[in-house]
Amino acid sequence: MTDHPNPKDHPTGNAEKDPDDWTTGGEPMTGAQASYLKTLSEEAGEGFDDTLNKADASKRIDELQAKTGRGQ
Repeated sequence: MTDHPNPKDHPTGNAEKDPDDWTTGGEPMTGAQASYLKTLSEEAGEGFDDTLNKADASKRIDELQAKTGRGQ
């Protein structure tokens, strides 16, 4: 037995990680992020920036969720 925790025991652990700490945060946002971000941007009456990377898209999604009341 090892003392290292199994990441599968806590599947949401990565979801709680700060986007600035993501190893892939600098990559282009995913299709799912883009789709959701576009929807949130429209609902919030704000522009959609398709040049965001994964980390920045995640932060923007959080901001727009707070503004629109989604994701609560």
